[in-house]
Amino acid sequence: MPTNKQKTAFAKRLKDLLEPLKIRGGSDLSRQFNLRYHGERPVSTQTAHKWISGTTIPKPDKLRTLAEWLNVSEHWLHYGPPPGASARPMSRGEKYPPTPETIELASKIASLMPQDRHLVEEMIVRFYGEDIEEE
Repeated sequence: MPTNKQKTAFAKRLKDLLEPLKIRGGSDLSRQFNLRYHGERPVSTQTAHKWISGTTIPKPDKLRTLAEWLNVSEHWLHYGPPPGASARPMSRGEKYPPTPETIELASKIASLMPQDRHLVEEMIVRFYGEDIEEE
């Protein structure tokens, strides 16, 4: 569950991306978002207002639509830049430079038995989505 600090930071990133588009309120955001979202339930004005005000962070399918629409990565929109990185949003498909923690985690995954490594990869696909690069 995201902390209040994370929700506030998400709201700031979202508002910064919406500002050049002249989208400032929940009504504008929900209307423009719903033109692009093809899921089961459209976003209400109240929900869009909660995103902008930092009360909630969108669910993954809606976050994906926002990121595609605003041409940033889902990860950046949800979590922001990694510590010490530039605050500019990254384009979809652009990768953050690996941190020492990321390299250590990748090394641990690579050292797993093949069937265990496959299980971890399947979990990543399940949580991240189908669009990760195949080797």
